[in-house]
Amino acid sequence: MLVDAADDALGLLDMAEREGVTITGVLTTHRHHDHVRALKDVLHQTGATHFAPYLDAPALPAPVDVELKYGDSIPFAGHDLPVIILRGHTPGGACLVAEIDGMTNLFIGDSLFPGGVGKTNTEGDFERLFNDVTQYVFDVYPDETIVWPGHGKPTTLGAERPHLREWWERKW
Repeated sequence: MLVDAADDALGLLDMAEREGVTITGVLTTHRHHDHVRALKDVLHQTGATHFAPYLDAPALPAPVDVELKYGDSIPFAGHDLPVIILRGHTPGGACLVAEIDGMTNLFIGDSLFPGGVGKTNTEGDFERLFNDVTQYVFDVYPDETIVWPGHGKPTTLGAERPHLREWWERKW
């Protein structure tokens, strides 16, 4: 499962080959260009199933095979990986939940980063994203949960949780 065919299709395909894996599924977390530049080429080369959040699907540069809603899951390698839809950074970004080596991992796109939620364009979008991330992520998963943002280094919910009030007050 490739999360976001962001850029350099050839590099992504070469990496998969080096690691001895076949890309059979691609999850697009959201519609922004920096997450989909290699999407058409990767899908064409692999024939992978394309998963994407239903709210962002119409704006993607490649057809979506499975449009995801909150509570859906993606079958992968004998597991059902839950999907959370987080509104605000875009109309509805996807967060994939995966248990890896006994730890919960969230592949969250641009909805959460170390230091705050993702960029929003209006106060209403910020409130929607903040509320979704609080309700569906922080209120559900423990501090040890690893967060893999769409850019930069991973963090944990425990490292970010103490700052929720600060984020709310500054509105970003």
